[in-house]
Amino acid sequence: MDGGEYHRPVLLREVLEYLKPERGGLYLEGSVGGGGHGAGIRGAGAGARLIGVDRDPEAVAEASRRLAGYGSRVRLVGGNFGEEAERLTEPLAGALLDLGVSSRQIDARERGFSFRPGTPLDMRMGGAREAGAPTAAVLLNELSERELAEVFWRYGEERRARRLAAEVVRRRAERRFEVSDDLLAAMDRALGRRLEVQDRARIFQALRIAVNDELGALERALPALRERLEPSGVLVVISYHSLEDRVVKGAFREWSQECVCPPELPVCRCRGRALGERLTVRPVVASEAEVAANPRARSAKLRAWRKAA
Repeated sequence: MDGGEYHRPVLLREVLEYLKPERGGLYLEGSVGGGGHGAGIRGAGAGARLIGVDRDPEAVAEASRRLAGYGSRVRLVGGNFGEEAERLTEPLAGALLDLGVSSRQIDARERGFSFRPGTPLDMRMGGAREAGAPTAAVLLNELSERELAEVFWRYGEERRARRLAAEVVRRRAERRFEVSDDLLAAMDRALGRRLEVQDRARIFQALRIAVNDELGALERALPALRERLEPSGVLVVISYHSLEDRVVKGAFREWSQECVCPPELPVCRCRGRALGERLTVRPVVASEAEVAANPRARSAKLRAWRKAA
């Protein structure tokens, strides 16, 4: 199985257009997945070097196989892309964040990312390697009713979040949540059996975001990567969830403003200059042809930002 089959890279052509790795320099990719984007970045020019970061050891292993031919010009790291950015001492010519989960993670029943019958409620990005991290089952069994409602509302944008949280708490008093069927039964009782597939996916995705602190990790990673970019360096982010896209959009907009003082201040007291410019005012989405070939590209939104020279 090659890197494309492991996890087909989304918007690859567009990523390369914005990053322009033919310029050379050091690029960071997180999460590296199967190495598809990384192969494109490294293959675009002899001077491009790559650091690929992923919390999933299986993804790191697959990317290592996929990118083995590039030798020392590729370094793969298991862990969090924000933490890796903070450790860097060499400036980055560019960085790519490909958020969400890979096709392989979704398809692997034991990883617990889908709501197929009998799927264990795990959802940890790092899998068994993150032995101390709480699983989705732990959150369902141990969070308070108020905390569960917050997860379903904030990350899943579920209007009936309190009703679902109350049903989860009622059911876990009788039997602990362990597999997808347990949560699906609670959803059927609280929200109705006629839920659309995308609505069920929304609730499961909300749990995944909470398990992995995905929004928090993104909010910490963005400024860290911005600081590591060299002048005219480019940051590209591909998101698959409206909340992720909102965080990226807000950060890129704020960084591109000359003044970020509250409007009531008569004199500017902030930095007084833009840190860079947005290369995409509106998100770039996959073409119809790409979506037809890879349906999971349908929800992808790409935004790009360039640091001031």
